[in-house]
Parts: sequence; C-alpha cells; structure tokens
Amino acid sequence: MKKQTFKEEFFRIIFFLSAATAILAIFLICIFIFMNGLPFIGKYGISHFLLGNDWSPSNTPASYGILPMIVGSVFITIGAIALGVPTGVFTAVFMVYYCPKQIYAFLKSAVNLMAAIPSIVYGFFGLQLLVPWIGSFSGNGMSVLTASLLLGIMILPTIISLSESAIRTVPSAYYAGSLALGASHERSIFSVILPAAKSGIFSAVILGVGRAIGETMAVILVAGNQPIIPSGLFAGTRTMTTNIVLEMAYASGQHREALIATSAVLFVFILIINAIFAYMKGKAVHE
Repeated sequence: MKKQTFKEEFFRIIFFLSAATAILAIFLICIFIFMNGLPFIGKYGISHFLLGNDWSPSNTPASYGILPMIVGSVFITIGAIALGVPTGVFTAVFMVYYCPKQIYAFLKSAVNLMAAIPSIVYGFFGLQLLVPWIGSFSGNGMSVLTASLLLGIMILPTIISLSESAIRTVPSAYYAGSLALGASHERSIFSVILPAAKSGIFSAVILGVGRAIGETMAVILVAGNQPIIPSGLFAGTRTMTTNIVLEMAYASGQHREALIATSAVLFVFILIINAIFAYMKGKAVHE
C-alpha cells in the first residue's frame, strides 16, 4: 500500500512540475519582452510608436513608427480567417457526415501531412504559384491578398482537425432527435450539430488565428515586405513578425530596442485576441 502511495505521489509531483515548467516559461517570456520593450516605448512615446507611419531606422534622426506593420498584420490575419475558417469548418463537416469511407483515410492523411509541412515550403509554394497568379490580375503579385490566401491554406489543418474532433464529440442523439422531429440532414447539421460544437470550433479558430498572426517565413516571401500602409488587397505590406526577422540580425542600440518593443506589441495583440475568443467561447458554453 505504501509503495502504491509513493508511486501516486511521485507522479503527482512530476505532473505538477511539468505544468509549472510551462507556466514558468510563459512568465519568463513575458518578463523578457516587456522589460526590454516597454522602456523604449515609454522613451520614444507610445503614440509616436504605435501610430507613426514612418519606419526608417537608418535615417538621421531615426523613425520607428509601426502603424504600417500593425495594419498589415491585421489585414492579412483577417483575410486568412475569412478564407481559412469557413473552408476548414465545411471540410470538417464533409469528413464527418459526407465523406465516403474509402476517401476518408486518404483525406485525413492529407490533412495531417499539411500540418507537417514546414512554413518555408508553403512560402516557396506561394512564391512560385500564388504570386504569379495574383500578379496576372494586378501588381507584381506580392500583396496582402497573396499572403492572406497562403495563410488561409496554412491554418486549414488546425481548423479541420480540431473542428472535426469537436463535431464528433456531439452526442449522436442530437442528430437523431433532429431527424425525428422532421429536420433534413443539412438542417440537422447546421442548426443542431454545429451550434452544439461551437465551443470546440472556437478553440480551432483561436489556434488558427495564433498561427496566422505569428507566421513569418512564408509571409516574407509573398507579402512584398514594404513598411507602408497597404492601399488595397493587391498592395504589398509588411507584418510585425517579418519586420522583426528582417532587421534583427543587424539591428543594434535603439533599433534593436524598437524591434523588441514591436514583439511586445505583437504579444499584447495575441493576448487580446485570445481573451476575446475565450470570452466568446465561454458565452457559447453557457448558452
């Protein structure tokens, strides 16, 4: 009995330390980012930093306005959500309720394979195929639309897998009861099953948005990397993540502090987005 108690206590401690390590890692990241980023924002001026239109670290005097990068990140993320979320949810519905068994195994494997493809490979795909295609309509193809389309494709595995899992957790009695009351197959799915699974679907959207707003390597190759506010879908732009990656290697002094401050702003953006979706998810659970 004592041996069994010792084993239970041992594994309880191991599990606690694992959870504490994750919390500690987040805590240390927050300390590093905010301790290095907030002093620069306070010194440079929060309004000049967040609302400034000019990013010119090599000029004299240097200018560190990140509004173009904020707008570019928001536009590309919204575009990725608009393209990826409906496609991912509809694909999950197809896999659960419409997909023939002979095709399901292949489709599931393809979705898992998409999740394993490195970001840079997606970037080369976008550079070689999407950029020329978008460029045939307007501009040179490196644009907000191209980056949104590519990120919409990249978040599909997350949206599809988690949405499918959420839909499968809905008790089959919901679907059977809806049919028994006279609802059609499609009405039962979209009026009963999806509302019942919306909490899990919200979780899928949260993770998808997190990947979209934090993606770097693929966006570098297709967005144009111009630190200006985009004038339209076919205009080039630069996101906060690409701005950090492009310039951190040679940045020093105030320039480096500005890039770390940019990462702090990005971190706050992600926290706000997660908080909004968590609130919406909580409301969905209690409805």
